[in-house]
Amino acid sequence: MQRHFDEELRKLKDGILIMATSVDQAILESVEALKTLDASKAKDVITCDQKIDEMENTLQEHCLNLLACQQPMAIDLRFLTMAMSITTDLERMADLAVDIAQRVCELADKPLLKPLIDIPQLTVIAQQMIKKAINAFLNNDADLARKVILMDNEADRLRNLIQKELICDYMAKDPTTATRAVPLLLIARHLERICDHATNIAEDIIYMIDAKVVKHHPENL
Repeated sequence: MQRHFDEELRKLKDGILIMATSVDQAILESVEALKTLDASKAKDVITCDQKIDEMENTLQEHCLNLLACQQPMAIDLRFLTMAMSITTDLERMADLAVDIAQRVCELADKPLLKPLIDIPQLTVIAQQMIKKAINAFLNNDADLARKVILMDNEADRLRNLIQKELICDYMAKDPTTATRAVPLLLIARHLERICDHATNIAEDIIYMIDAKVVKHHPENL
């Protein structure tokens, strides 16, 4: 019985890893579409979102079946509730990748307002946070989860930098740039929200492993 349960948990981990990889790819492709203002590539990201939604539904159902049939206790119970939370956060990240792709479609017939420097940097941070958070989950690594949480400060800094530049250096000086600046502002916000979801995962991992609540309690890190 225990061997069967362990095998089901392994399948669940594999499914979450596949979903996380798909989300990471969607984020990457949405920003690559921005770099080239490729509306076709952006629309591919939007279309592929349905597959990620289906992954979430399948994994959530798997978790619920295990909860109902196995009635796990302690660490296994926290693991399954954590897995359900992770799939929710991953699905929301995928939705934010779609939001980025939609902003790209809005910009596709316009020249870029400025060279893209900070947005690609913010994208790299978001992808690193996702990968580290998932690795922390798969390997029960609370220390790695803490590193993810600390990375969020850099994501916030870059988001604020992008906002300040677009508002102060462009829109305030020339209001006609708003149609090209606002989508970039939103993209920066979408990427920062992706980082927030990675942070949510990391906080839940620490709770799963250490039974310690760090959400809204940074002193507990």
